[in-house]
Amino acid sequence: MNGVEELLTAVREGRTPQVPALVAALGPAERRACLPALKELRKEVRGQWSEEASARSGALLVAGAGCHAGPAGAATWINGRDFAEHFGARHPALTEVVRAQPVEWQVEVATRLAARRGSRWGWDLYPLIEEVVRRTGCPVPATDAFTAEWLDRLGSTSGRSGRPRTLQELMAEDAFTPVLLPRVFELEDVGWQLEARYTDRPGDAFPAAVAMLATSGTVDRAELLDRCLARLVRGGKPADQRAFLAVLTALAPDDAEYRGHARSLVAMLDGLPAVAGHAQQVLAGLDERGLVEPELLAEASAVVLFRTEKKLVRAQLGWLDRAAKRAPERAGPVVLAAAEAFAHPDTDLQERALNVVARHLAKAGEAVLPELRFAAEGLNPAHHARAGGLLGAPVGDDGDPDAGWSELLPPAPAPVPRPLGAPIATPAEVAEELSALLAGVAPGVADFERTLDGLVRHAHLDHAALAGALEPVLRVHVWDDVARWRDCGPQDVLYVAAAIAGKVDPHRRGVVFRDKGRDVLRGPHNTPYANVLAARLTEAAEQVTADRPPLLLATPTDATGAIAPAELVERIAVYEAAGARPGTADLHAALLRLAPTADPAVLADAGRLASPAGRWVAQWLRDGGLPSLPSDRVVFAPGPGAGGGRLHGPHYWERSWEDIDRVLVAQPGVGAGPQGPAGERLGGDFRALLEATEPSIARARRQDGWYWPTAHWVAVLPHHREEQTARWLDRFAAVADREERGAGALLPVLAEAGGRAGIAVHLAVAYGLGARFPDDRTAAVDALLVLAARGDLDAGLLGRELGDLVARGTVKPNRLGQALAAAAATGAYATVWSVLAPVLPALLAGEPARGAGEVLAVAADAARRCGARGPVAEVDAVAARPGSSRLVKEARSLRDVLAG
Repeated sequence: MNGVEELLTAVREGRTPQVPALVAALGPAERRACLPALKELRKEVRGQWSEEASARSGALLVAGAGCHAGPAGAATWINGRDFAEHFGARHPALTEVVRAQPVEWQVEVATRLAARRGSRWGWDLYPLIEEVVRRTGCPVPATDAFTAEWLDRLGSTSGRSGRPRTLQELMAEDAFTPVLLPRVFELEDVGWQLEARYTDRPGDAFPAAVAMLATSGTVDRAELLDRCLARLVRGGKPADQRAFLAVLTALAPDDAEYRGHARSLVAMLDGLPAVAGHAQQVLAGLDERGLVEPELLAEASAVVLFRTEKKLVRAQLGWLDRAAKRAPERAGPVVLAAAEAFAHPDTDLQERALNVVARHLAKAGEAVLPELRFAAEGLNPAHHARAGGLLGAPVGDDGDPDAGWSELLPPAPAPVPRPLGAPIATPAEVAEELSALLAGVAPGVADFERTLDGLVRHAHLDHAALAGALEPVLRVHVWDDVARWRDCGPQDVLYVAAAIAGKVDPHRRGVVFRDKGRDVLRGPHNTPYANVLAARLTEAAEQVTADRPPLLLATPTDATGAIAPAELVERIAVYEAAGARPGTADLHAALLRLAPTADPAVLADAGRLASPAGRWVAQWLRDGGLPSLPSDRVVFAPGPGAGGGRLHGPHYWERSWEDIDRVLVAQPGVGAGPQGPAGERLGGDFRALLEATEPSIARARRQDGWYWPTAHWVAVLPHHREEQTARWLDRFAAVADREERGAGALLPVLAEAGGRAGIAVHLAVAYGLGARFPDDRTAAVDALLVLAARGDLDAGLLGRELGDLVARGTVKPNRLGQALAAAAATGAYATVWSVLAPVLPALLAGEPARGAGEVLAVAADAARRCGARGPVAEVDAVAARPGSSRLVKEARSLRDVLAG
C-alpha cells in the first residue's frame, strides 16, 4: 500500500491521530493527488450523524488541511460548516498538521480563518489561530469573531473555581489585550459577558478590570474613553448599552474629560433611558460649574423634552429652572426651551413646563412672546386659559377647546383586507417568491399562500420548467430529512418544492414527512394548527408528483385567509371541467375559510356543481357554514381547587407556586360543520380546531404547546375570531399579569378578521391595553381603533372588563393611561371616552391605585374634546378630597368638564 492509499484508508477509518504523520510522509504531488478523493469522501460524510461519521469527518478535516498547498484553499477547507458540525477543529491533530507547514503559510491561514464569521456560542477555530499567532508573533487578528472568542475565554478562565488570578490580572498579562480590548467596544451581544462578576475581588469584573488597566497604563485611557462614548452614542441592544455605561462609570472621567466630549454627551441624550439619564446628570453638573457653552442647554432640552420618560423630562425642566435662577440673563433661552414641552403628550409635564415659563417670563422680556404663543398651541385645552392669560393672547380656537372637533378613526370598513392578487405568472417568479419566503424571518399569510399556490399551478402547467427554476433555490435551501422538533410552519413549503425537483419522494413511507407510518410534521411538538398545515403540505407534495392538480382550492382571496364564495365555486368548476378531484385536506381547508354569503347568483352557481366536492360546497353555503356560538366568562380566583387559577403544567417557565387571578372564556366550539351529500365530515385534524375551549390555564397552555399564535393560525378560521381568541386568551392575559411579551402583535390581525367580536375579543384587547411592554400596548390600540371603525367595538363591554381587570390588579392604571392616551392622540376622543366612562367607577373605588391620575387626565382630555357631559359620582368624590395631588387635580378637571 503506497502513502496515498494509506492516508485515504486512515481517513475512511477515522484514525485522526495518525493523519499528521501520514501527510508529512507525502510529497507535494502526492498531497495534490489526494484532494479529489478527499473531496468525494467529504460528500459521503456530509449530513451523516454518528460516532463513526464524526471520526471520519475529523480525519478528513486534518488530511485536507495538510494536503492543500495554498493557504487560501486550506483556510476554505478548514472553515467548512460540515466540519464544524462534528467539532473536528478541536482535535490536536489539526494544530499538528498546520504547525508542520511553512510559517508564511500558517500566518496566511490563521489570518484568513480569523476573518471568517464565528459562532457566537463557541468558535472551534480559535485555539488553532491563537496557537499560530502566539508562536509566530504575527499581528493579532482584530476581527469581531476572534475578539469575541478572546473575551469569552478570558471570562471562562477567570471564572474557574480556585483560579488565583482576577480578570484584570489575566488581561494585564495577555499580549493580546492592547489590540483586542479596544475592539470589544465594537462588538454586539456582549452585555451578558461584560456585566458578569466572577468573584468579589477587585478587578474581577470587566468594568473594574478596564478601569484598572487604564490607570496602570496597560491600555490607553483616552482611546478607551473615546471608544466607550462612541459606542454609547451609536446605540445598540439594551444589555450592551447598560454594560458599556458601567464601563464608563468605572472609568470615572473627570470634568475636563467630560467637557472634551460634551457633544457626545448631548448625542447620548437620545439613547437608552439609563444612558440618557447619566448624560443629562453629567451635563447639568458641567453647566452648573460653567464648564460648557450656555447654548448646550437648549440643544439638550430639544432632545430630552420630546422623550416619553417622565423622569427625564422632569429633570430637564428642573435643570432649565435652576439655570434661569442662577443666571437671570439666560431667562429668554430657558423659557423658549421649556416651551418645547408644551407639545408633550403628558398634561402634567405640560403644566410643569408652563410653571417654568411663568416663573421666568418677566426676566425673559416681551421678545419671546410670539414664539411662546405659537408653542402654546400644542398645549392640552385644559391649559389654554392659563396660557392665554400668561401670554396675553387667546390660545386655541378663540379660546374654545371644543371648536371644530370630529372623531377620527381608520376608514370604514377598516382596514379593507388586502387581496392576494393574481396567481404567480411564471416558474421564475415562483422561484423568486420561494427564495424570499425562505430567507424571511416571519413570512406573511399572503406570501406563503401565493408561493404554495404557484408551486402547484406551475407543476401542472410545466413541471420541467418549474423544477429547473427551483434548482438554484434548492441548492441554497436544502430540505433535511431529519426528525422535527419545531412546529410545522410556512417555510416548510420547501418540502413541496423539493418534491417537485425530485429531491424527496413523498409517496414512500419512512421518508421525510413520514416515520414508521407517522407524519414527522405531525409529531408530539405540533399544535393543531400545524397539523392542518402539515396535512396540506403533505398532500400538495404528493399531488405535484402524481396527478398534478390545476390549482389549490384553499388559497385565500385576501390576506386574512378568507375565500370569496364565488371564487371557490369557480375553482371547483375548473376541477370538474378537467375531470380532476381535489385533495381532501385542500377541500377541508377551503371549507373552513369559505365566507358566508346570501348572494342568490353565487348560490345558484354552486347548486349547478356536480362533483362530490361541489355538492358539499353548495350544501355548506346553503347551511351558512360553521355556526358561531356565545362564549361564557370564567374567573380564575387565586388558590387551588376546582376552577382555581394556580398555574401548573409541563413548561419550565410556569411557576407552580404562583397564583393568578385571571378572567378567561369558555367557548362551546362550533361543531363539525355541515356534512357532505354522502355524509362526508371534516378530517380529524380540522375538527380538532373546532372543539370546545376548556376554561383552564393549564389546558390553554397544553392546547398549543410551546408556540405563540400567528397570523397563519388566524387564517385557518378567518371568520371565527371569537372562537380562536377564546382558545388563546391565556396568551393575551399573560402580557398583563405575567408580563410576557409578543402576544399583543396578533390583536390587530384578529380585529381585521371576520366573525363575531364577543367577550373573548374584548377581553384580549383589554389585556393588551394593560400589557407590560409598549409594543403590545400599541398593537392593542390598533386593534381597538380597527374594531371601532368597523362598528364591531362594544365600548361598554370593553370598559367594564377593563374596570374589573383594574380592580383585580391585572391591569395597572399607568399602563392603561398610556395606551388610551395613544388612542386619543389619533383623534378618537369619543371612542376613548366611551371606553373610559365604564372604567372610572372601578378605578376610583376605595383607594385608587398608582397611575389613576394619568387615566383621569386622558379621560378629562377626551371628554373635553368630544363634548361629554354628565356627572360621575366616583369622580366627584375624589375631586372633593383636600390636597393637590395629581389624582385630585385631574379629578377636579374631569368633574368641571363633565359639568359643562
